[in-house]
Parts: sequence; C-alpha cells; structure tokens
Amino acid sequence: MSKIALITGTRKGIGRALAEHLLKQGWIVAGCSRRDTDIDSANYHHFRVDITDEDAVIKMVRSIKRTLGSIDALINNAGIASMNHLLLTPGSTCRSVFETNVLGGFLCMRECAKQMSRNKYGRIINFSSVATPLNLEGEAIYAASKAAIESLTRTSAKELGPYGITVNAIGPTPIDTDLIRMVPKEAIDALIARQGIQRLGTVDDIINCVDFFLRKESAFISGQTIYLGGVS
Repeated sequence: MSKIALITGTRKGIGRALAEHLLKQGWIVAGCSRRDTDIDSANYHHFRVDITDEDAVIKMVRSIKRTLGSIDALINNAGIASMNHLLLTPGSTCRSVFETNVLGGFLCMRECAKQMSRNKYGRIINFSSVATPLNLEGEAIYAASKAAIESLTRTSAKELGPYGITVNAIGPTPIDTDLIRMVPKEAIDALIARQGIQRLGTVDDIINCVDFFLRKESAFISGQTIYLGGVS
C-alpha cells in the first residue's frame, strides 16, 4: 500500500522536485501552495492553501485523511526569505517571514501529527538554512525564523517521540532556485567560501537527506538538523 506525504510549497523549486521524486518512488503526494501547479500525476493531489491560514490548513489535512488516507510524512518546504539589513527591514517583512516560516510550519506539523499519533508512526521534515549557524549578515530575520524552526524541531521531537513520530530538519546551502536569483553573485560566492565543500547545493543533495530521514531504519533519529555543504 502506498504511503502518503504532504509537501508544502510544491508549485516550483525544491518542493516540486521533492513531489516528483516521491511520486517516482510510488508515494501518493498531496501538495500545496498559494497558486496552482502543473504537476501531472494521478497520484498527485494539489491544494491551493495559504499555510498561515489556520482554518485552511485544518481543512486541507482533514480532506487528505478523508480522500487519500492517513498522512505518513510531512515535508515542511514552504518558506520565504528576507535579505535586508536589520536597519532596513520593515516590521511587515518580519511578520510575513515569521508567519510563513514558523507559524505555517507549526500549523502543518500540529495537524499532521494528530493523524500520525493515532497510527503511532510518522516522519516530519522541516527546513532550516545555513544562514542560521553562519549568522549571515543581511539575513537577520530570515536566520531568526529558521532558528525558531530548529528549536521547534528539537522540542517537538521529544513531545512526539512517544507516538512513533520523528522530527528532523535539513539546512541547505544556496541552491539555484528563485530564492537566490536576486542575491548578488559576490554575496553567494562569499557564502560558498565559508562552506567545507565549496559549491552550490543541488536538489539531489536535499533529496538524499529527505530519503534518509524517511527510511524506516531512521526511526531512532529525531530532533536533528543536518546542514549541507560542510557547514557547522
């Protein structure tokens, strides 16, 4: 019987690549974003949802349960970035980043974990960033939101462990997606120079980590954040 995954932010980029990968692996994938996607598979089911909307998230997760079955894995990929100096960051930007990256991630975790806890099984994968351990200048709000995700990952791993649910996070280096295309090349080059492995990350690097956390043999690994590229 196919397992069921919910992946947030599947319209493009990493989320889309993860959805397509799991579909090839035989998963049933529910994806969501604020706009439609053109992923074409009988086993893909898309929801137009703003993950900061609590009622919408609750309805989506309940609909997945009703129409597809219980969710086995949640991949909290959706997120937004802010690349402004602290002195130039509006309060509205701070609210938007934290609402999407932290509140949205939390709501999806809470609702999916309710289902997972009844089945005594679940995998939750969150997304952090190397911006947090590197304390990247110009990304104070973004890095702080990802630090909150890491804290949420560690604490929820303890709270959900008794229910057979693991909670882990991945901290990617820069990857060639829309998220970094407006960043000056010199800033990206300077960041890569701080990595142990000095290159841009790839979607395949992330997929490798996701596959590792999803394996049944990874049931004893929880509360961890893996940073890519040799960053610590």
